[in-house]
Amino acid sequence: MELLGHPEAQAADHRPDEAARHASARSARASALAEDYVEIIADLLESEGEARPIDIARRLGVTHATVIKTIGRLKRDGLAHAKPYRGVFLTEAGQAMARRVRARHQTVVAFLRAIGVPPAVAEMDAEGIEHHVSDATLAAFERFLAGRPSPAGQ
Repeated sequence: MELLGHPEAQAADHRPDEAARHASARSARASALAEDYVEIIADLLESEGEARPIDIARRLGVTHATVIKTIGRLKRDGLAHAKPYRGVFLTEAGQAMARRVRARHQTVVAFLRAIGVPPAVAEMDAEGIEHHVSDATLAAFERFLAGRPSPAGQ
């Protein structure tokens, strides 16, 4: 019996693409989480001289246990290392990621401000956009910004 044209056959044809999209979305969320952590660790190291799990938890609004679990992932991925009783530090790869994330954040905020988004809203929105904007879109933001004067207060 031929199912070509049958709704179940058509749905089955789309499942591999759908699965790939979901896998890609899960991967993007994991990358965004790692980026948030390395950015906060870098900020804490710069401002406080140390990045303790309790401070990371407070900044992110998550539990200490969640932070410890995620730091374990960062260590496994070669982005961070921890010293007993001294907190978390970034590896060279973690520092490079933090610099990239900060630069992306600054570009997204500047773009949003340039198109009239209020500063506080631009900062909040950039937190989500910076992790998901493609390199091509980010380059377009930068070209747009290069051709415009900065808004007041930037």
